[in-house]
Order: sequence, then C-alpha cells, then structure tokens
Amino acid sequence: MAIDITRALKTAASTGDVRFGLSETRKSIKKGEARLVVVANNCPEELLVTGHSPKVLVFEGTNVELGSACGKPFAIAALAIINPGESNILSA
Repeated sequence: MAIDITRALKTAASTGDVRFGLSETRKSIKKGEARLVVVANNCPEELLVTGHSPKVLVFEGTNVELGSACGKPFAIAALAIINPGESNILSA
C-alpha cells in the first residue's frame, strides 16, 4: 500500500520531531538522530555526510511545495525526521 507522502509529512511536522533546513538536517545526520531525510527535487546542495547515512526520500516537488506539504509558509529544501510522531512516513 502506497502512503500519501504529503499527508504523512504534515502529520510528522505537527506531531513528531522534525528539523527543517539544510543546516539543521546536516546536524541531525552527523549526530545520528535522523531516521529519514527528505529533500526537495530542486535541493541546491548534496547532504552526503560520512558516518551515519539515514534513508533518503526525494520529494517529487520543489522546495516551495515541500514547505507547503509540511504546513509551513516558507520553502524547505531538506528536512530530517527525528521522531515521526503519529505519521507513517518511515514506511515510505
């Protein structure tokens, strides 16, 4: 069964622990906290960090669309899911 990524992202952002932005995502990866990394299809930079490599999901939309999917009024190039809350995003 395919999940609705947009709904799962919005649920994770409102009920879980999600870090937004390239800088915060990198920090979460380095600390080994990120369970899933979501990047917009127009993300301007690579997020490769040696050591910890969480699952990476490429969002099929721009950074503006990713921000909207998370319920935020700003563009988001990348985000790290630390705790999905009530979302089923980790099964994507």
